[in-house]
Amino acid sequence: MMVQQLRQALVLPKILTVLIAIVAVLTLGGYGAIAASAPAETVTVHLGTAAGDLRFEPSQMQFTVGQRYKLVLDNPSPEKHYFTAKDFADALWTQKVQAGAVEVKGAIHELELKPGGLAEWVFVPERPGLYELHCAIAGHAEAGMVGQLRVAAADSV
Repeated sequence: MMVQQLRQALVLPKILTVLIAIVAVLTLGGYGAIAASAPAETVTVHLGTAAGDLRFEPSQMQFTVGQRYKLVLDNPSPEKHYFTAKDFADALWTQKVQAGAVEVKGAIHELELKPGGLAEWVFVPERPGLYELHCAIAGHAEAGMVGQLRVAAADSV
């Protein structure tokens, strides 16, 4: 009888630990649960230029599955721009988007930045792939305001 009680006493904490981990993953989503408190690597992207050029700087970005990032978006140009990357956004877990005194949580597919605008997008990529980026304002993508967002598997880096 004592051996059975001892086994139960040792197994219960392990079961509770596994259940807590499962709840965290279901609540926060895949890698987000693991990386939510990890330090974020900062990547800055300019939407346009002060001279009015229609481009993203940089236009090519590399991310890794499971790594936490803070994407700092700014718009130095005299007109508004969009950071549109729906497929990319669908392949990651968004912790938050911060713009001024507003913090947005949940699914994000597109961010609009007015002239002088600044936003921070904190996320964890969950699926590797090559994703398209563009400004959704008529004529901007055609003028060159496009880019690529590459997400590499964690083991391929």
